[in-house]
Amino acid sequence: MKNAFNALLRKGVWLALHLYFKKIAVYGKENLPKGKAVLIVANHQNALIDPILIATHTQLKPHFLTRASAFKNPIAAKLLDFIRMIPIYRVRDGIDNMAKNQETFEKSVKILSNKGSLLIFGEGNHDMHRSLRPLKKGFARIAFQTIDENPDLELLILPIGINYSNHKKSGSQVSIYIGEAFPANDFYPKNYEGIIKETTDRLGPLVTHVPRENYSQWLALLGKNRIDITDPESVKKFIENQKLSQETEPAFSPYFTNKVMKVFHFPVYWIWLWIKGKIKDPTFTATFKFVIGLVFVPLWYLFIFTGFPSLGWGSWALPWAFLGILYLLSNTNGQA
Repeated sequence: MKNAFNALLRKGVWLALHLYFKKIAVYGKENLPKGKAVLIVANHQNALIDPILIATHTQLKPHFLTRASAFKNPIAAKLLDFIRMIPIYRVRDGIDNMAKNQETFEKSVKILSNKGSLLIFGEGNHDMHRSLRPLKKGFARIAFQTIDENPDLELLILPIGINYSNHKKSGSQVSIYIGEAFPANDFYPKNYEGIIKETTDRLGPLVTHVPRENYSQWLALLGKNRIDITDPESVKKFIENQKLSQETEPAFSPYFTNKVMKVFHFPVYWIWLWIKGKIKDPTFTATFKFVIGLVFVPLWYLFIFTGFPSLGWGSWALPWAFLGILYLLSNTNGQA
């Protein structure tokens, strides 16, 4: 039951993601291991969007480690458990709760021991800045604990980089780079420094890096020169060979299709405007937008075909739906 639900959910979320984003490009599919225990280590820039992109575009059907605060509500906790999410506790969740991570590690080890896949965001936090932050020891600890209990198991570390053209806007682009996996066994017993360095060296080239100093100016210059910010190699070459101008013009963002799309989905847009002011962490902007669209866009189209006729607007239903879908598919936002 749970596996069937997850399979159906993945298909629905995959479709919704391709409506939300203008383009989702996946590179390195040939690097996906088959029939192996896989610990996926990825960068983390966009809250819930990151794990669902990996879950729907890698065929690995991973479990996820996610921050424990999302499990505070009992109903939410059951739902998250149902969709393969496992809580990970941080100091901010309370010192007393840190002991609960032992149960998290035990679940993770069990999944990997059965040749499943587990996704962990190695940086230990999320940040919309485009760079790879230093990796924490958490993934290495899980890897070594798994090998401790299963000495004959080959455990692969799979680096995956996710890059967004615009973290907050729909109609933008995202690229997923799947790197080459390597055996964690090569660094056993417990060479933390070695496995973290190897993972960093393999994950780094898969993630776009924009210098923190003069960050906004670099983004504007990249946009002005039409450099695809979701392509780490192109961005690296451009920055290495470009001097930063203090008079860089902001990049142009094509808003027309986005604004018309909002008109045809105005009730959904109003719900977003109501929730928007309640979001404390801007990294969750896209997550809330996506979930609102996932839930309310189908309801809006259901109302168009059932509610419009009952209001005497039956002749409007089909053209409104047609134009709404047309502008939803053509929705575009520039890099930012």
